[in-house]
Amino acid sequence: MYILFKDPGFALVLFSLLVSPAAGPSAKHESRSALERTASVSTGLTAQTRAQDEPAGGATSPASPAHAPLLTMFERPEDARYWISGQANAIFQGRIPFHSPYQGTNSFRNSAEYKTSIVETLYTALRRNRSVRYNTDFVFDLESAGGRGLSEALGLAGFTNLDVVRNPNLGSKPYIARYGVHQVIGLTDKSSAQGANMFSPAREVPEQRIELRIGKMTLPDFFDVNSAGSDSHLQFMNWTVDNNGAWDYAADTRGYTVGGMAEYDDRMWSIRYGLFAMPTVANGIDMDWAFSRAHAQNGEFELRKGWLPTRKGTSRLLFYANRAHMGSYREAVRAYLAGDDARPMITAHEHLGALKYGFGYNVEQELTANLQVFGRFGWNEGQHESFAYTEVDQTVEAGADYTGARWRRPQDKVAIAAVSNAIKRDHQEYLRLGGLGFLLGDGNLNYGRENIVESYYTWHGWRGLFYSVDVQHIGDPGYNRDRGPAWVGSVRTHVDF
Repeated sequence: MYILFKDPGFALVLFSLLVSPAAGPSAKHESRSALERTASVSTGLTAQTRAQDEPAGGATSPASPAHAPLLTMFERPEDARYWISGQANAIFQGRIPFHSPYQGTNSFRNSAEYKTSIVETLYTALRRNRSVRYNTDFVFDLESAGGRGLSEALGLAGFTNLDVVRNPNLGSKPYIARYGVHQVIGLTDKSSAQGANMFSPAREVPEQRIELRIGKMTLPDFFDVNSAGSDSHLQFMNWTVDNNGAWDYAADTRGYTVGGMAEYDDRMWSIRYGLFAMPTVANGIDMDWAFSRAHAQNGEFELRKGWLPTRKGTSRLLFYANRAHMGSYREAVRAYLAGDDARPMITAHEHLGALKYGFGYNVEQELTANLQVFGRFGWNEGQHESFAYTEVDQTVEAGADYTGARWRRPQDKVAIAAVSNAIKRDHQEYLRLGGLGFLLGDGNLNYGRENIVESYYTWHGWRGLFYSVDVQHIGDPGYNRDRGPAWVGSVRTHVDF
């Protein structure tokens, strides 16, 4: 009973198990992640991709709307000018003790521990009119993020729970997550269907178009999206599995920023670019509104063409360049060794307009009707302070997922992924000498790559109710060979309203 009151997310897990009816086999339907189902226009699912899902001769397939199972708790109007939906995601995580001869201020603790997080979101959007070629949407979302992460979300570059807010002192009070305007400018009268979603309620879009967005948003909604590894609600939970760890994307502590982006979509490819605000300090909640000295530029090219004939696939090439009040690892180390600083302090060596840049590659490929593989590679220059996302300078990732159609549970999914993270030599030396980043700092460092393997099974309960079990193995946590390996297990309940 004590656990129920202390951890409301754990209470949600138990309550949902009680109210969920027994789930029998549902109609065969190709499962998609929540992000892909709700934001297909932004991830580039255009007419050609959708056409591969449609049977020849106009026949109705099991995946067509008439036969698809209801994957939300309540049905939504078919052709409304508005969008109202919600979600709740509760994750209960536990860690068993592991080998650790020492630990520091920012270490991943070696004792047994459990923590619960819960994120609740209300999505709303409104179309100005029913025009397909010149559509305007107004977006407004509210969110609440409560609970805490293991070790206060410190000590791992690839932390185990993407839903955790890294500053628990912010509390669970609701806040405005997204607001903005989305404008579609059609370049042709030819249109194609899209899945209406909270970012774009229209069910049709021009096949060739320009899309403009301005307002508050989170960049992974539109950049570095991967249908197999981008969704902490139904898929993986680790930060560096769901996102490219070397992409230090502009964000406040909760993961949001303000700015604008433009995107051109064609039948087989898209290109997008955005300019966004950076935080005033590393992992800070306040943004620097002087765009002349602090800003983030992000660009991405997306090609919707598989590596295998007749099988769907997508490749994405990302670049970013951040300017902010960032410190230099090399300068901090030199100042400490010269006796100028009592310990390495990167915050004492910050420069206005410092530049951090990098790139990433993201690929997904269907192998069979139920099996797909995916991967990522990311790199950044590593000389300047990890500032907004996590402390990774290079990352390599590979994984696969398999839907449960073979055992008559097509909405179920089992998956596995492995990711290897690294930092550059200056960053290593800074941590070895006792420096602290906004996430890492064991007080010493015997450097090794942080290698993570994660696997999950997601079980569809009823309508919009899903359950998952997840396990993660972390080798050399925080890049430290002296510590670990660590094991983390998780139970998740997700509800789409």
